[in-house]
Amino acid sequence: MKTEFSLAQLANPDIAEADKILRACVHCGFCTATCPTYVLLGDELDSPRGRIYLIKEMLEKDETPTAEVVKHVDRCLSCLACMTTCPSGVNYMHLVDQARVRIEQRYQRPLAERLLRQVLAFVLPDPQRFRISMVLARLARPLAVFLPTPRPSATPGLVQRIKAMLALAPQRLPPPGPLPGSVFAALGKKRGRVALLQGCAQQVLAPRINQAAISLLTRHGIEVVLVRDEQCCGALTHHLGNDRDALARARANVAAWSAEAAGEGLDAILVTTSGCGTVIKDYGYLLREDAAFAADAAKVSALAKDVIEYVAGLDLAPSTRQDDIVVAYHSACSLQHGQKITGLPKELLSKNGFVVKDVPESHLCCGSAGTYNILQPELAGRLRDRKVANIASLKPDMIAAGNIGCMVQIASGTSVPVVHTIELLDWATGGSRPALNAQV
Repeated sequence: MKTEFSLAQLANPDIAEADKILRACVHCGFCTATCPTYVLLGDELDSPRGRIYLIKEMLEKDETPTAEVVKHVDRCLSCLACMTTCPSGVNYMHLVDQARVRIEQRYQRPLAERLLRQVLAFVLPDPQRFRISMVLARLARPLAVFLPTPRPSATPGLVQRIKAMLALAPQRLPPPGPLPGSVFAALGKKRGRVALLQGCAQQVLAPRINQAAISLLTRHGIEVVLVRDEQCCGALTHHLGNDRDALARARANVAAWSAEAAGEGLDAILVTTSGCGTVIKDYGYLLREDAAFAADAAKVSALAKDVIEYVAGLDLAPSTRQDDIVVAYHSACSLQHGQKITGLPKELLSKNGFVVKDVPESHLCCGSAGTYNILQPELAGRLRDRKVANIASLKPDMIAAGNIGCMVQIASGTSVPVVHTIELLDWATGGSRPALNAQV
Protein backbone atom coordinates (compact mmCIF):
# COMPACT_ATOMS: atom_id res chain seq x y z
CA MET A 1 0.00 0.00 0.00
CA LYS A 2 1.37 3.41 -0.98
CA THR A 3 1.84 5.92 1.83
CA GLU A 4 2.50 9.66 1.76
CA PHE A 5 4.03 10.55 5.09
CA SER A 6 6.35 13.53 5.15
CA LEU A 7 9.97 13.25 6.25
CA ALA A 8 9.08 15.20 9.38
CA GLN A 9 6.34 12.70 10.19
CA LEU A 10 8.64 9.74 9.57
CA ALA A 11 11.06 11.13 12.14
CA ASN A 12 8.49 10.00 14.72
CA PRO A 13 9.28 6.32 15.53
CA ASP A 14 5.57 5.46 15.84
CA ILE A 15 4.76 6.94 12.44
CA ALA A 16 7.77 5.20 10.92
CA GLU A 17 6.46 1.92 12.30
CA ALA A 18 2.95 2.66 11.00
CA ASP A 19 4.42 3.42 7.58
CA LYS A 20 6.17 0.04 7.51
CA ILE A 21 2.98 -1.75 8.54
CA LEU A 22 0.83 0.08 5.99
CA ARG A 23 3.27 -0.58 3.15
CA ALA A 24 3.09 -4.31 3.89
CA CYS A 25 -0.69 -4.38 3.24
CA VAL A 26 -1.58 -5.41 -0.34
CA HIS A 27 -5.33 -4.86 0.12
CA CYS A 28 -6.05 -8.53 -0.68
CA GLY A 29 -9.05 -8.79 1.63
CA PHE A 30 -8.22 -12.22 3.05
CA CYS A 31 -8.64 -10.69 6.51
CA THR A 32 -12.33 -9.98 5.98
CA ALA A 33 -13.21 -13.68 6.10
CA THR A 34 -11.96 -14.08 9.66
CA CYS A 35 -12.84 -10.67 11.13
CA PRO A 36 -15.70 -11.11 13.64
CA THR A 37 -17.20 -7.65 13.10
CA TYR A 38 -17.13 -7.98 9.33
CA VAL A 39 -18.72 -11.43 9.58
CA LEU A 40 -21.51 -9.94 11.73
CA LEU A 41 -22.02 -6.58 10.02
CA GLY A 42 -20.73 -6.99 6.47
CA ASP A 43 -19.41 -3.41 6.49
CA GLU A 44 -16.03 -2.89 4.81
CA LEU A 45 -15.16 -0.24 7.39
CA ASP A 46 -15.67 -2.85 10.11
CA SER A 47 -13.03 -5.09 8.57
CA PRO A 48 -9.26 -4.86 9.12
CA ARG A 49 -8.78 -3.66 5.54
CA GLY A 50 -11.32 -0.89 6.03
CA ARG A 51 -9.89 0.16 9.37
CA ILE A 52 -6.38 0.22 7.90
CA TYR A 53 -7.54 2.77 5.34
CA LEU A 54 -9.23 4.89 8.00
CA ILE A 55 -6.12 4.80 10.19
CA LYS A 56 -3.83 5.54 7.25
CA GLU A 57 -5.81 8.65 6.32
CA MET A 58 -5.98 9.84 9.93
CA LEU A 59 -2.23 9.46 10.46
CA GLU A 60 -1.13 10.81 7.08
CA LYS A 61 -3.23 13.94 7.39
CA ASP A 62 -2.40 14.27 11.08
CA GLU A 63 -6.09 14.89 11.67
CA THR A 64 -8.22 14.90 14.77
CA PRO A 65 -10.06 11.55 14.64
CA THR A 66 -13.62 11.86 13.39
CA ALA A 67 -16.63 10.22 15.02
CA GLU A 68 -16.81 7.81 12.07
CA VAL A 69 -13.20 6.70 12.51
CA VAL A 70 -13.68 6.29 16.25
CA LYS A 71 -16.83 4.19 15.77
CA HIS A 72 -15.12 1.66 13.54
CA VAL A 73 -11.87 1.49 15.51
CA ASP A 74 -13.86 1.05 18.74
CA ARG A 75 -15.68 -1.89 17.18
CA CYS A 76 -12.40 -3.73 16.62
CA LEU A 77 -11.95 -6.52 19.20
CA SER A 78 -8.16 -6.75 18.71
CA CYS A 79 -8.73 -10.49 18.35
CA LEU A 80 -5.90 -10.53 15.78
CA ALA A 81 -7.53 -13.20 13.62
CA CYS A 82 -6.64 -10.96 10.69
CA MET A 83 -2.95 -11.36 11.49
CA THR A 84 -3.26 -15.14 11.37
CA THR A 85 -4.98 -14.90 7.99
CA CYS A 86 -2.81 -12.19 6.42
CA PRO A 87 -0.40 -13.58 3.79
CA SER A 88 1.69 -10.39 3.87
CA GLY A 89 2.53 -10.31 7.57
CA VAL A 90 0.77 -6.99 8.31
CA ASN A 91 1.17 -6.21 12.01
CA TYR A 92 -2.37 -4.94 12.48
CA MET A 93 -2.00 -5.16 16.28
CA HIS A 94 0.59 -2.41 16.48
CA LEU A 95 -1.30 -0.26 13.97
CA VAL A 96 -4.68 -0.37 15.72
CA ASP A 97 -3.00 0.15 19.10
CA GLN A 98 -1.41 3.32 17.72
CA ALA A 99 -4.78 4.46 16.42
CA ARG A 100 -6.34 3.96 19.85
CA VAL A 101 -3.68 6.10 21.47
CA ARG A 102 -4.28 8.83 18.87
CA ILE A 103 -8.03 8.70 19.56
CA GLU A 104 -7.53 8.82 23.31
CA GLN A 105 -5.24 11.83 23.01
CA ARG A 106 -7.15 13.87 20.43
CA TYR A 107 -10.80 12.85 20.34
CA GLN A 108 -13.35 14.31 22.77
CA ARG A 109 -15.74 11.50 23.67
CA PRO A 110 -19.16 12.26 25.21
CA LEU A 111 -18.90 12.92 28.94
CA ALA A 112 -20.70 9.73 30.01
CA GLU A 113 -18.37 7.58 27.90
CA ARG A 114 -15.27 9.37 29.17
CA LEU A 115 -16.38 8.77 32.75
CA LEU A 116 -17.13 5.10 32.09
CA ARG A 117 -13.71 4.53 30.53
CA GLN A 118 -12.03 6.31 33.43
CA VAL A 119 -13.90 4.12 35.90
CA LEU A 120 -12.89 0.96 34.04
CA ALA A 121 -9.25 2.08 33.93
CA PHE A 122 -9.37 2.92 37.66
CA VAL A 123 -11.14 -0.22 38.88
CA LEU A 124 -10.19 -3.19 36.69
CA PRO A 125 -6.38 -3.14 37.08
CA ASP A 126 -6.64 -3.04 40.90
CA PRO A 127 -7.79 -6.30 42.54
CA GLN A 128 -9.06 -4.62 45.73
CA ARG A 129 -11.10 -2.06 43.84
CA PHE A 130 -12.33 -4.72 41.45
CA ARG A 131 -13.48 -6.95 44.32
CA ILE A 132 -15.43 -4.07 45.87
CA SER A 133 -16.98 -3.24 42.49
CA MET A 134 -18.08 -6.86 42.01
CA VAL A 135 -19.77 -6.89 45.43
CA LEU A 136 -21.59 -3.66 44.59
CA ALA A 137 -22.55 -4.93 41.14
CA ARG A 138 -23.95 -8.13 42.62
CA LEU A 139 -26.10 -6.09 45.01
CA ALA A 140 -27.25 -3.78 42.22
CA ARG A 141 -28.00 -6.50 39.66
CA PRO A 142 -31.67 -7.00 40.72
CA LEU A 143 -32.24 -3.32 39.99
CA ALA A 144 -31.25 -3.76 36.33
CA VAL A 145 -34.84 -4.67 35.42
CA PHE A 146 -35.87 -1.12 36.32
CA LEU A 147 -33.41 0.45 33.87
CA PRO A 148 -35.02 1.62 30.63
CA THR A 149 -34.59 -0.48 27.50
CA PRO A 150 -32.28 1.51 25.22
CA ARG A 151 -33.15 2.19 21.62
CA PRO A 152 -31.08 0.41 18.96
CA SER A 153 -28.04 2.51 18.14
CA ALA A 154 -24.77 2.19 16.22
CA THR A 155 -23.02 3.32 19.40
CA PRO A 156 -24.15 1.70 22.67
CA GLY A 157 -25.36 4.10 25.33
CA LEU A 158 -24.50 4.27 29.02
CA VAL A 159 -27.59 2.33 30.17
CA GLN A 160 -26.85 -0.54 27.83
CA ARG A 161 -23.27 -0.68 29.07
CA ILE A 162 -24.32 -0.56 32.72
CA LYS A 163 -26.69 -3.47 32.10
CA ALA A 164 -23.84 -5.39 30.51
CA MET A 165 -21.59 -4.77 33.51
CA LEU A 166 -24.24 -5.92 35.96
CA ALA A 167 -24.99 -9.04 33.92
CA LEU A 168 -21.32 -10.09 34.08
CA ALA A 169 -21.11 -9.80 37.88
CA PRO A 170 -20.80 -13.26 39.52
CA GLN A 171 -23.32 -14.58 42.03
CA ARG A 172 -20.55 -14.99 44.59
CA LEU A 173 -16.84 -14.34 44.92
CA PRO A 174 -14.28 -16.90 46.11
CA PRO A 175 -11.91 -16.09 48.97
CA PRO A 176 -8.73 -14.27 47.90
CA GLY A 177 -5.75 -16.33 46.81
CA PRO A 178 -2.20 -16.18 48.20
CA LEU A 179 -0.58 -12.83 48.89
CA PRO A 180 2.07 -11.18 46.71
CA GLY A 181 5.51 -12.18 47.87
CA SER A 182 4.47 -15.77 48.55
CA VAL A 183 6.91 -18.50 47.54
CA PHE A 184 5.81 -22.09 46.94
CA ALA A 185 8.59 -24.63 47.31
CA ALA A 186 9.15 -27.39 44.80
CA LEU A 187 8.14 -30.85 45.99
CA GLY A 188 10.98 -33.34 45.73
CA LYS A 189 13.99 -32.47 43.63
CA LYS A 190 13.92 -28.82 42.49
CA ARG A 191 13.99 -28.57 38.69
CA GLY A 192 13.35 -24.86 38.15
CA ARG A 193 12.05 -21.56 39.48
CA VAL A 194 9.36 -19.38 37.91
CA ALA A 195 7.38 -16.23 38.61
CA LEU A 196 3.62 -16.58 38.18
CA LEU A 197 1.65 -13.52 37.08
CA GLN A 198 -1.02 -12.90 39.71
CA GLY A 199 -3.39 -11.07 37.39
CA CYS A 200 -6.07 -8.51 38.20
CA ALA A 201 -9.60 -9.69 37.45
CA GLN A 202 -8.56 -13.34 37.56
CA GLN A 203 -7.29 -13.28 41.12
CA VAL A 204 -10.68 -11.90 42.20
CA LEU A 205 -12.98 -14.00 40.00
CA ALA A 206 -11.08 -17.30 39.88
CA PRO A 207 -7.98 -17.58 42.12
CA ARG A 208 -8.39 -21.34 41.71
CA ILE A 209 -6.70 -21.06 38.30
CA ASN A 210 -3.35 -19.94 39.68
CA GLN A 211 -3.77 -22.35 42.60
CA ALA A 212 -4.07 -25.19 40.10
CA ALA A 213 -0.97 -23.93 38.28
CA ILE A 214 0.97 -23.78 41.55
CA SER A 215 -0.22 -27.27 42.48
CA LEU A 216 0.90 -28.76 39.17
CA LEU A 217 4.21 -26.89 39.01
CA THR A 218 5.37 -27.59 42.56
CA ARG A 219 4.36 -31.26 42.22
CA HIS A 220 6.68 -31.47 39.21
CA GLY A 221 9.66 -29.87 40.98
CA ILE A 222 9.18 -26.19 40.09
CA GLU A 223 9.44 -23.45 42.73
CA VAL A 224 6.84 -20.72 42.18
CA VAL A 225 7.11 -17.11 43.36
CA LEU A 226 4.45 -14.39 43.33
CA VAL A 227 6.59 -11.28 42.88
CA ARG A 228 5.74 -8.71 45.52
CA ASP A 229 5.93 -5.47 43.49
CA GLU A 230 4.20 -6.80 40.40
CA GLN A 231 1.36 -4.72 38.94
CA CYS A 232 -1.40 -5.17 36.38
CA CYS A 233 0.24 -6.08 33.07
CA GLY A 234 -1.23 -2.95 31.45
CA ALA A 235 -3.33 -4.76 28.84
CA LEU A 236 -6.64 -3.23 29.93
CA THR A 237 -5.52 0.39 29.76
CA HIS A 238 -3.36 -0.32 26.70
CA HIS A 239 -6.44 -1.38 24.73
CA LEU A 240 -8.33 1.65 26.01
CA GLY A 241 -5.66 3.81 24.37
CA ASN A 242 -4.28 5.01 27.71
CA ASP A 243 -0.66 4.53 26.75
CA ARG A 244 0.78 6.52 29.65
CA ASP A 245 -0.80 4.23 32.25
CA ALA A 246 -0.05 1.04 30.33
CA LEU A 247 3.62 1.88 29.82
CA ALA A 248 4.03 2.91 33.45
CA ARG A 249 2.73 -0.49 34.52
CA ALA A 250 4.98 -2.23 32.01
CA ARG A 251 8.03 -0.40 33.39
CA ALA A 252 7.08 -1.31 36.97
CA ASN A 253 6.74 -4.97 36.05
CA VAL A 254 9.98 -5.03 34.08
CA ALA A 255 11.76 -3.59 37.12
CA ALA A 256 10.12 -6.05 39.54
CA TRP A 257 10.72 -9.17 37.43
CA SER A 258 14.26 -8.10 36.48
CA ALA A 259 15.11 -7.70 40.16
CA GLU A 260 13.70 -11.15 40.93
CA ALA A 261 15.63 -12.69 38.04
CA ALA A 262 18.83 -10.99 39.18
CA GLY A 263 18.29 -12.29 42.72
CA GLU A 264 17.36 -15.95 43.04
CA GLY A 265 16.86 -16.35 39.30
CA LEU A 266 13.89 -17.11 37.05
CA ASP A 267 13.56 -19.71 34.33
CA ALA A 268 10.35 -18.10 33.09
CA ILE A 269 7.58 -15.66 33.85
CA LEU A 270 4.39 -17.72 33.55
CA VAL A 271 0.99 -16.33 32.64
CA THR A 272 -2.34 -18.12 33.03
CA THR A 273 -4.34 -15.35 31.33
CA SER A 274 -3.47 -15.31 27.65
CA GLY A 275 -4.67 -11.73 27.14
CA CYS A 276 -2.02 -10.62 29.63
CA GLY A 277 0.58 -12.88 28.09
CA THR A 278 0.19 -11.36 24.64
CA VAL A 279 0.95 -7.88 26.01
CA ILE A 280 3.81 -8.98 28.26
CA LYS A 281 5.45 -10.74 25.33
CA ASP A 282 5.21 -7.37 23.55
CA TYR A 283 6.93 -5.34 26.31
CA GLY A 284 10.13 -5.34 24.29
CA TYR A 285 8.34 -3.57 21.44
CA LEU A 286 6.30 -1.23 23.65
CA LEU A 287 9.41 0.02 25.49
CA ARG A 288 11.80 -0.11 22.52
CA GLU A 289 12.37 3.66 22.57
CA ASP A 290 12.91 3.84 26.34
CA ALA A 291 16.67 3.79 26.85
CA ALA A 292 16.33 2.97 30.54
CA PHE A 293 14.03 -0.03 30.04
CA ALA A 294 14.41 -1.31 26.46
CA ALA A 295 17.02 -3.98 27.17
CA ASP A 296 15.35 -5.33 30.31
CA ALA A 297 11.93 -5.21 28.64
CA ALA A 298 13.23 -7.38 25.81
CA LYS A 299 14.59 -9.88 28.36
CA VAL A 300 11.25 -9.97 30.19
CA SER A 301 9.40 -10.57 26.94
CA ALA A 302 11.76 -13.46 26.19
CA LEU A 303 11.14 -14.96 29.65
CA ALA A 304 7.34 -14.67 29.39
CA LYS A 305 5.48 -17.88 28.58
CA ASP A 306 1.93 -19.03 28.67
CA VAL A 307 1.69 -21.63 31.43
CA ILE A 308 0.85 -24.30 28.83
CA GLU A 309 4.09 -23.62 26.94
CA TYR A 310 6.10 -24.22 30.06
CA VAL A 311 4.14 -27.20 31.32
CA ALA A 312 4.58 -28.92 27.96
CA GLY A 313 8.30 -29.25 28.72
CA LEU A 314 7.85 -30.84 32.15
CA ASP A 315 7.12 -34.41 31.07
CA LEU A 316 3.87 -34.57 33.04
CA ALA A 317 3.14 -37.72 34.97
CA PRO A 318 -0.56 -38.51 34.36
CA SER A 319 -2.57 -40.43 36.92
CA THR A 320 -4.34 -43.66 36.03
CA ARG A 321 -7.73 -41.91 36.05
CA GLN A 322 -9.48 -42.11 32.65
CA ASP A 323 -12.96 -40.63 32.82
CA ASP A 324 -13.50 -40.13 29.07
CA ILE A 325 -14.65 -36.59 29.78
CA VAL A 326 -15.52 -34.72 26.59
CA VAL A 327 -13.89 -31.30 26.59
CA ALA A 328 -14.75 -28.56 24.11
CA TYR A 329 -11.52 -26.59 23.80
CA HIS A 330 -12.09 -22.88 23.22
CA SER A 331 -8.96 -21.37 21.70
CA ALA A 332 -8.69 -17.85 23.11
CA CYS A 333 -7.86 -15.28 20.44
CA SER A 334 -4.94 -13.92 22.44
CA LEU A 335 -3.51 -17.44 22.57
CA GLN A 336 -4.10 -18.68 19.02
CA HIS A 337 -3.72 -15.39 17.14
CA GLY A 338 -1.69 -13.27 19.56
CA GLN A 339 0.81 -15.92 20.71
CA LYS A 340 0.40 -18.53 17.93
CA ILE A 341 -0.24 -21.32 20.45
CA THR A 342 -2.84 -23.55 18.83
CA GLY A 343 -2.37 -27.32 19.02
CA LEU A 344 -0.36 -27.57 22.26
CA PRO A 345 -3.22 -27.22 24.80
CA LYS A 346 -5.31 -29.80 22.94
CA GLU A 347 -2.37 -32.19 22.70
CA LEU A 348 -1.71 -31.98 26.43
CA LEU A 349 -5.36 -32.52 27.31
CA SER A 350 -5.60 -35.51 24.98
CA LYS A 351 -2.39 -37.07 26.32
CA ASN A 352 -3.79 -36.76 29.82
CA GLY A 353 -7.00 -38.67 29.26
CA PHE A 354 -9.54 -36.14 28.00
CA VAL A 355 -11.58 -36.44 24.82
CA VAL A 356 -10.90 -33.09 23.18
CA LYS A 357 -13.14 -31.60 20.51
CA ASP A 358 -12.48 -28.53 18.38
CA VAL A 359 -15.16 -25.85 18.47
CA PRO A 360 -16.57 -25.00 15.02
CA GLU A 361 -15.55 -21.51 13.85
CA SER A 362 -12.78 -21.63 16.46
CA HIS A 363 -11.04 -18.68 14.79
CA LEU A 364 -13.93 -16.31 15.68
CA CYS A 365 -13.79 -14.34 18.93
CA CYS A 366 -16.23 -15.04 21.77
CA GLY A 367 -16.78 -11.31 22.25
CA SER A 368 -14.99 -10.81 25.55
CA ALA A 369 -11.85 -8.96 24.40
CA GLY A 370 -10.95 -7.18 27.64
CA THR A 371 -13.59 -4.49 28.17
CA TYR A 372 -15.28 -5.05 24.79
CA ASN A 373 -18.25 -6.90 26.29
CA ILE A 374 -18.94 -3.79 28.36
CA LEU A 375 -18.20 -1.12 25.76
CA GLN A 376 -19.78 -2.96 22.81
CA PRO A 377 -22.34 -5.21 24.53
CA GLU A 378 -24.62 -5.80 21.53
CA LEU A 379 -21.85 -7.09 19.26
CA ALA A 380 -20.24 -8.97 22.14
CA GLY A 381 -23.55 -10.67 22.92
CA ARG A 382 -24.01 -11.79 19.34
CA LEU A 383 -20.51 -13.24 19.24
CA ARG A 384 -21.02 -15.00 22.57
CA ASP A 385 -24.28 -16.57 21.42
CA ARG A 386 -22.62 -17.75 18.21
CA LYS A 387 -19.71 -19.24 20.17
CA VAL A 388 -22.00 -20.94 22.70
CA ALA A 389 -24.15 -22.43 19.90
CA ASN A 390 -21.03 -23.85 18.25
CA ILE A 391 -19.87 -25.31 21.56
CA ALA A 392 -23.32 -26.81 22.26
CA SER A 393 -23.17 -28.70 18.96
CA LEU A 394 -20.34 -30.80 20.46
CA LYS A 395 -22.36 -31.81 23.56
CA PRO A 396 -19.33 -31.48 25.85
CA ASP A 397 -19.10 -32.32 29.54
CA MET A 398 -17.07 -29.17 30.10
CA ILE A 399 -15.42 -26.30 28.27
CA ALA A 400 -11.72 -25.52 28.60
CA ALA A 401 -10.10 -22.15 27.84
CA GLY A 402 -6.87 -20.34 28.65
CA ASN A 403 -8.16 -16.84 29.35
CA ILE A 404 -10.37 -15.59 32.20
CA GLY A 405 -12.17 -13.08 29.97
CA CYS A 406 -13.28 -15.84 27.61
CA MET A 407 -14.30 -18.00 30.55
CA VAL A 408 -16.56 -15.31 32.02
CA GLN A 409 -18.01 -14.44 28.63
CA ILE A 410 -18.83 -18.01 27.62
CA ALA A 411 -20.10 -18.96 31.07
CA SER A 412 -22.65 -16.14 30.88
CA GLY A 413 -24.36 -17.98 28.02
CA THR A 414 -24.22 -21.66 28.97
CA SER A 415 -24.79 -24.06 31.86
CA VAL A 416 -21.84 -26.24 30.82
CA PRO A 417 -18.97 -25.83 33.33
CA VAL A 418 -16.14 -23.63 32.05
CA VAL A 419 -12.66 -24.35 33.41
CA HIS A 420 -9.09 -23.36 32.66
CA THR A 421 -6.89 -25.80 30.75
CA ILE A 422 -4.37 -25.83 33.61
CA GLU A 423 -7.09 -26.96 36.04
CA LEU A 424 -7.74 -30.05 33.95
CA LEU A 425 -4.03 -30.82 33.62
CA ASP A 426 -3.53 -30.39 37.36
CA TRP A 427 -6.41 -32.78 38.05
CA ALA A 428 -5.14 -35.34 35.54
CA THR A 429 -1.69 -35.37 37.14
CA GLY A 430 -2.75 -35.78 40.76
CA GLY A 431 -4.36 -32.47 41.73
CA SER A 432 -7.91 -31.67 42.78
CA ARG A 433 -10.89 -32.06 40.46
CA PRO A 434 -12.12 -28.64 39.25
CA ALA A 435 -15.35 -27.40 40.83
CA LEU A 436 -17.63 -28.42 37.98
CA ASN A 437 -20.64 -26.64 39.39
CA ALA A 438 -18.76 -23.33 39.23
CA GLN A 439 -19.25 -21.29 36.10
CA VAL A 440 -16.15 -19.18 36.61
